[in-house]
Amino acid sequence: MRLQKKTAVITGAANGIGRAMALRFAREGAGIVIADRDREHGMSTAGEILQSGGRALFKYCDVSREEDVLAVLSSAREHFGAVDILVNDAAWQLNKPLLETTTEEFSNVMAANVTGSFIFMREAAKIMIEQGRGGAILNFASSFAIVGSPGYFAYHASKGAIASMTRAAAIALLPYGIRVNSIAPGTVDTPGLHDGARDTGDETIGLQSFMALQPMKRFGKPEEIANVALLMVSDEASFVDGAMWVVDGAYTI
Repeated sequence: MRLQKKTAVITGAANGIGRAMALRFAREGAGIVIADRDREHGMSTAGEILQSGGRALFKYCDVSREEDVLAVLSSAREHFGAVDILVNDAAWQLNKPLLETTTEEFSNVMAANVTGSFIFMREAAKIMIEQGRGGAILNFASSFAIVGSPGYFAYHASKGAIASMTRAAAIALLPYGIRVNSIAPGTVDTPGLHDGARDTGDETIGLQSFMALQPMKRFGKPEEIANVALLMVSDEASFVDGAMWVVDGAYTI
C-alpha cells in the first residue's frame, strides 16, 4: 500500500473529489482526517472508511478560520501522531460574472479558496518540519486557472492564485523535503457542478451547456481525480515538485 503508516489531512472531503480522495487514500493505508463544514456527509465518509477497516476522523472546519485550521491539525497529531500529507480541496465555486460579483462575495471566495489553503500550508509545513521527514502538500487549482469563462470571476481569480502560490511554496519548502504540487481539474461530476448549473437558472440547461464544452463528451469522475492525487502525494512522485497537473479531459487544449 502506497500510503501505509501515513496521515493525510484532506479539506472538503465530505463530498465530491475530496470524498473520493479520502476513500482512495484510506485504501492505500493512510489515516484520514476529513476537514469540512458538512458534518453529515463528513461523518458519513469517515464512517464508510472505518467500516471498511480503515482509519478516519471527521473534524468540523471552516478553512477561512485560523482557529479551525489549528484545531484540525492538532487533532490529526493527537489521533494519528503525525501530519504527512495535506490536500487543500475545500473551495467555494461562486458562479457570477465580473460585473455582478460584489466586493463581499469576492472577499469570501478568496478567504475560502486562497487564505484557507495558505493557513493550512503554513501550519502543516511547520509540523512536517518539526517531524523531520518531509511531506507532501497538494493544492487544488482548476482549469479555470488557465482559461477564462463568462462567469465564475472570483473563482477564476482564486484558482490562479492557488497555482502561483503552489510554485512559491514549493521553492520555500524545498530545503525541508516537503513537496508542494497542484492539480487543475476540469469539469467533474460533483455536487458543486450541479450547484453551478442551478446558478444559471435552469440546472438541466446549465449541465447541457457545460457538456457542450467537453472534448471527451463527458464529465470527469471524482475517482479519476483521486487517482492522480494519489500519485502526486505518494513517494512514486518523489521528483515532482512545484508542478500543476492538468486533469481536464483535454478541455484547456
